[in-house]
Amino acid sequence: MDGNRMATVVGFAAALAVLGGLVWFVGIDETLDALTTADPWALLAVAGIAMLWLVSWGLALWTVLRALDAPVAPHTAVLVFVAAVFSNNVTPFGQAGGEPVSALLISTAADTEYETGLAAIATVDTVHFLPSVGYAIVGFTFVAAGAVQLTRNLAFAAGAVAVLAVGIPIAAVLGWRHRDRIQAAVVRGVAPALAAVSKVVPRWSPPSAENIETRIEGFFSAIERIATDRRTVLQTFGLSAFGWLCLSASLWTSLYAVGAPVPVEVVLLVVPVGSIASVVPLPGGSGAIETVLVTLLVSTAPISAALATSAVLIHRVGSYLLPTVIGGGVAAALSVDRAASEE
Repeated sequence: MDGNRMATVVGFAAALAVLGGLVWFVGIDETLDALTTADPWALLAVAGIAMLWLVSWGLALWTVLRALDAPVAPHTAVLVFVAAVFSNNVTPFGQAGGEPVSALLISTAADTEYETGLAAIATVDTVHFLPSVGYAIVGFTFVAAGAVQLTRNLAFAAGAVAVLAVGIPIAAVLGWRHRDRIQAAVVRGVAPALAAVSKVVPRWSPPSAENIETRIEGFFSAIERIATDRRTVLQTFGLSAFGWLCLSASLWTSLYAVGAPVPVEVVLLVVPVGSIASVVPLPGGSGAIETVLVTLLVSTAPISAALATSAVLIHRVGSYLLPTVIGGGVAAALSVDRAASEE
């Protein structure tokens, strides 16, 4: 078994251990009772809402690819996005770990350069960040206004919202302003590393430093091209905002399915903040995301831990398991097409 496969297996084992610990802590019997008595029509609605989320964010990718002169059919963009979600969901550190694979899938489907695919998925992920901040701020404002006291978990949510609203944008702006230095540092670090790898990998020639620099320049040029296209930015932002509403609706419907509906502002806060947990070194943030969602739900709404856990598990089936299964098939099909084209 190679190292990548072993890392994936270990990651999923750790995620299952965290999930198992969460269910054990809140009560196995209570959680199972809530799951088995869930409204079947609401469960079906969760699956439908998850599909709407995938379509909306897939169309956001389609909009960006069109602006980069790498157009694909809308349904192809949706399928490629689902495959990208699969790569994020099976890779530690979520989107940060899955973006290189997602870029490869996009470049294969769009028949374009790798850096164009990387710029496309990086742009889409960046735009997704913007409406999540807005929803989190609105949700926290209303939740805090109705709270009797600022609990420790609600204070954590406030800190998370502050990071979303201030910390990440500052880091992004500084990174863009100093992109020339970043480019030079990457070239200095990557070129020698690839040269060392070529000494142990037979029949493989590493790219030159000039080639690496050209590709990085192409990546930044693609990002700048999208950022200056107001129509593309607005369309992508609108589709992204609708996708976040779908994710929030998925969690709310999951809570309704187990007989524990909560105020809308609660899910508007919980879903964006919970997504921060995807940075942990577990496949797609599994285990960590569920734990954060349950903790925030119990802290911000009059709901038991068992009901919150059962609802979060239903929500994650729609927003994690379903796209992972579908995306795995799409990614496999794209890999087969890529192999056939290289023969």
